[in-house]
Amino acid sequence: MRIRRFAFLLGVLALALLSAAFAGSARAAFTPGSPGLGDPFFPNAGNGGYNVSHYSLNLSYEPSTNQLAGAATITATATQDLSRFDLDLRGFAISRLDVDGRSASFARSGQELIVTPRSGIRSGTTFTVLVTYAGTPEVVTDPDQSIEGWVPTDDGAFVVGEPQGSPAWYPANDNPRDKATYDFSVDVPAGLTVMANGVLVSHATNGGRTTWVWRETDPMAPYLATATLGRFDLTISSAGGVPSYVAVDPQLSTGNVLRKLPAIVDFYSSIYGPYPFTAVGAIVDSARVVGYSLETQTKPNFDRVPDETTLAHELSHMWYGDSVTLTEWPDIWLHEGFATWSEWIWSEHTGNSSAHQLFEHYYNTPAHDVRFWTPPPGDPGSAPFLFNGTIYIRGAMTLQALREKVGDLAFFQIMRGWATQNRYGNVTTAQFIALSEQLSGMNLDHFFDVWLYQPDKPTSW
Repeated sequence: MRIRRFAFLLGVLALALLSAAFAGSARAAFTPGSPGLGDPFFPNAGNGGYNVSHYSLNLSYEPSTNQLAGAATITATATQDLSRFDLDLRGFAISRLDVDGRSASFARSGQELIVTPRSGIRSGTTFTVLVTYAGTPEVVTDPDQSIEGWVPTDDGAFVVGEPQGSPAWYPANDNPRDKATYDFSVDVPAGLTVMANGVLVSHATNGGRTTWVWRETDPMAPYLATATLGRFDLTISSAGGVPSYVAVDPQLSTGNVLRKLPAIVDFYSSIYGPYPFTAVGAIVDSARVVGYSLETQTKPNFDRVPDETTLAHELSHMWYGDSVTLTEWPDIWLHEGFATWSEWIWSEHTGNSSAHQLFEHYYNTPAHDVRFWTPPPGDPGSAPFLFNGTIYIRGAMTLQALREKVGDLAFFQIMRGWATQNRYGNVTTAQFIALSEQLSGMNLDHFFDVWLYQPDKPTSW
């Protein structure tokens, strides 16, 4: 009897030890998501271990003090068994952070907001994160010394995020590979207008404050989000079969250039495929301190009244850059080279200089003018050269040279196929080369090597 009882106790003990070992093993299986996604230019931007599906941003801004308060609700799905994960957020005091409705611990390290939930999150599980924060939003200086993020203006803020400005005003998985849908609710002093991405849902004034609600239901990379605000004359109409929202700072006189927006959208739709989003428009602010325009999704931001070429450039990004987005930043020519060539084809379409004439004009630049030809568009080299002139001009020349090599029929099939087959996706230069070879039936290895990767002026291709 004692022997049997002893054996029984040994069995219970063994079972307990096995259970404890299993529990320890299960806990050990939960690991931290990576604090960056390893982009060659911005290795710490973005975070591993999860994918975001939706951002709901509830913001309140006071321009007189440059104070921003926010409550960001992020819906994401774990891609590994997560013990903790990071978000990207620059500055701000955080007053509350919940994961699935339960308070979570957090730490800060640079722009990394390191979140540790009360229990691990299983791979494949959808979870929500609430971050409540307040403070002075940052103006971010890029490697090329341009500024972005939440840039104060005389009457509001010019809000742009390429390539790393979005964490200056909301917590994000700040990598172009992690696209999501967005809701914006932004509270500002009455008399100001907020322009965000997508469709205007509502705006209402109460107690001297106006809340503007916008919704972007198509996938969007974090850097393309905007909430530019200030005094604007807002015109709502339609273009390309979708609502059009054109906001202009009343200090500015735009002439007739913005009236060309519907025609530009219609033309690009005819050659690149249907317009990819549920809204279109433009935001024209008096923000010359910024020094550039930017293709925020559905409504490009202009720091001044654009000329027709700039308007055409930014609108073409709705196809190339916003809908079809690079995977890593060194492939930026897939945005800027395509948009610059789009300027050229719009010029050709309207009876002005043809794309061939513009190509010849630039090709006449002497080979010894190294600053014009280098770095090559497919290899900017380092982050300060991300928006170098060669990325734009030589990138556009690459496309025009491709057009003349493969012929118009194949070329326009390539351009349309690139936009339609990769809608809302992320792409690489290697994929573009493969599609070009597939649709042209030609081996283009030498052609693309000469135009995209060699530092010298191309002389034979």
